[in-house]
Amino acid sequence: MSDTLQAPADDREGSAELLRFRVGDMDCPSCVARIQGRLETVDGVVEVLGSPVSRTVTVRHRGSVDPDRLRHEMGRLGYAAHPLNGSAPAGEPVSTFGTRAAWITYAAMSLFAVGGLLHLAGVRQVLVATGWGTWGPLTPPDILFLLSAVVGGTNFFGKGVKAALARSLDMNFLMTVAIVGAALIGETMEAAAIAFLFSLAELLESYSVDRARASVASLMELAPDTARLVGPDGETVVPASSLSVGQRVRVRPGERIPADGRVVEGRSAVDQSPITGESIPVDMAPGDRVFAGTINREGGLEVEVEREADHSTLARITQLIEEAEQAKSPTERFVERFARWYTPAVTALAVLVVAVPPLVVGADFETWFVRGLTLLVIACPCALVISTPVAVVSGITAAARHGVLIKGGSYLEAAGELKVLALDKTGTLTVGHPRVVGVHPADGGDASELLTLAASVESRSEHPVARAIVDEARARGRTPSIATDFEALPGTGARATVQGRTVQVVRAEAVRGSPPRPADSEAHTLVGVEDDEGFLGWVAVADEPREGVDDILRRVRREGIRHVALLTGDNEATARRVGEGAGVDAVHAALLPEDKVAILRELEERWGPVGMVGDGINDGPALATARVGIAMGAAGSDTALETADVALMGDDLNRLPYLLRLSHDARRIIRQNIVAALMVKLLLALLVPLGMVSLVTAVLVGDMGVSLAVIGNALRLGRVEA
Repeated sequence: MSDTLQAPADDREGSAELLRFRVGDMDCPSCVARIQGRLETVDGVVEVLGSPVSRTVTVRHRGSVDPDRLRHEMGRLGYAAHPLNGSAPAGEPVSTFGTRAAWITYAAMSLFAVGGLLHLAGVRQVLVATGWGTWGPLTPPDILFLLSAVVGGTNFFGKGVKAALARSLDMNFLMTVAIVGAALIGETMEAAAIAFLFSLAELLESYSVDRARASVASLMELAPDTARLVGPDGETVVPASSLSVGQRVRVRPGERIPADGRVVEGRSAVDQSPITGESIPVDMAPGDRVFAGTINREGGLEVEVEREADHSTLARITQLIEEAEQAKSPTERFVERFARWYTPAVTALAVLVVAVPPLVVGADFETWFVRGLTLLVIACPCALVISTPVAVVSGITAAARHGVLIKGGSYLEAAGELKVLALDKTGTLTVGHPRVVGVHPADGGDASELLTLAASVESRSEHPVARAIVDEARARGRTPSIATDFEALPGTGARATVQGRTVQVVRAEAVRGSPPRPADSEAHTLVGVEDDEGFLGWVAVADEPREGVDDILRRVRREGIRHVALLTGDNEATARRVGEGAGVDAVHAALLPEDKVAILRELEERWGPVGMVGDGINDGPALATARVGIAMGAAGSDTALETADVALMGDDLNRLPYLLRLSHDARRIIRQNIVAALMVKLLLALLVPLGMVSLVTAVLVGDMGVSLAVIGNALRLGRVEA
């Protein structure tokens, strides 16, 4: 289990506090790394976490740390930071193509286009032929190209200078050097092309990343802005954020439920897909729990608020997704380490390319200077380092839309490595509440009459077994008789007077005498029914396997699971009945929590990485021990959300095959992105000394092209079907 988002061990019990910032133009992990490196030098800062997708930086600190000091430090690096309260965005989102950077890019592109048209029309050649030499005044195309370079460069020149002062070889610095160098040797067209193409690449990259960012923002937009508050004076429309625990709200058909709560009046079908991923609306009645952001489809509901807006299930999901973005996966950490080696190495190679041929063999300096500048462009690691986090965020947010909450990239990747699934029984493989599975009257009596008699007594009880007997009688069309003189028998059952005779319904051990039991009694919970004259019969109750669970397990095996085990504290006979019905490979029964942990370690040693599926509460130690802990039915449960690495928000095992498939696709796409980025850049780097790659090609292919390719590939994860 990960504690990625907690403070370091020596600080967790201390007074660590959080400061959060929205940081403009932080679209690349290398930007995050620069900010982390700078802020971690500030006294009192314990840890700095950042997400280029949500453009947020979270600072854990001790004592008094001035937020303005942190903003100033980020400003020195060229990033505008604004404090955040909670997880709310700083202001309204602005279209990527309507920002200041976008208009600068349009202007640079226009200047380059006009200069290019004049160049193609032969204006430069005519002017040179009439006396305007290349060492004389600049020609109109040259002037337009230089203007294009200066205008386009305003998007990153400032950051490049700040990077130089901070002795950082980031992309802004590398591109700035390439543009200035090209302009100094008279390659004005190349200088302009680099400036506007790099600005365009940044713009398109921001747009692509914004698509991933929008999927996170859309979660919070599910919660309505207003609510219909029910008070003494009638119905009042109030901000949903102002609701407090205990207040009642009215939800009309077609409206979204504004807060987590319980239905107190009305019946309706509620679309819970935004939270649990369930496609079929769930029937709700008084006493049932509902969640903020879900949709009331049919009748009117009155809901009593149980959680304020900032603590709703929807808010917790959004918060955990934002935190998951900041938790780096093993692949992401490897790529960042590689990039720290790659960029200086290629930059050093660029210096050698510029210096060695002219000095050693007397080659043309200008030719090799341009080739060195081209290598500097290729040295920009942006495409490489953005390849993994965009895929991770795309996968995590896609999973959230389908009711699967993944706590970080490491778990998204790890789920695809699993070879074993260990499943708890109650509430995981089974429905979690008992059902009548057999009625066995004594001496050839009538089964329906026996069930009705038992239901008449149990209609006054709230015990789960009693509820199962009453429900079964009603399902068979039998109406329980009126019971009087009801008496609960603690630990045993219940007694009441039904139709003038005293009837008791008790557990098997409390039945008088030793009546014969049904053949499969060891796999069920037996309830005996007696009256004044003697034993009347047995009612067998069991927690039945979920419908279709055998098909679900077949599907998870197709996703690479080699062994499925059932782990339960229940008795051997019951566990084996459930396990055989579900089609598991092994049954481990009568286990204490520490026994489950030991079994998980044995399974991992024999078969490989293990995923544990449980309810997130009773299975805490096992979930923590497994390579990936998966909690069932986590909607509304803070314990399950905090305990597990992956939470299935709905009470539905059908999300397991989807989780495994998504993880496999994510791992494949991440590998594709890394290989593609590396191969393209290394190939270009090898071709540059041979004169086969121009500055413009380096920008178009080595930077913009490969960056957009890996981002587009990563966004395909949003289309994985559940």
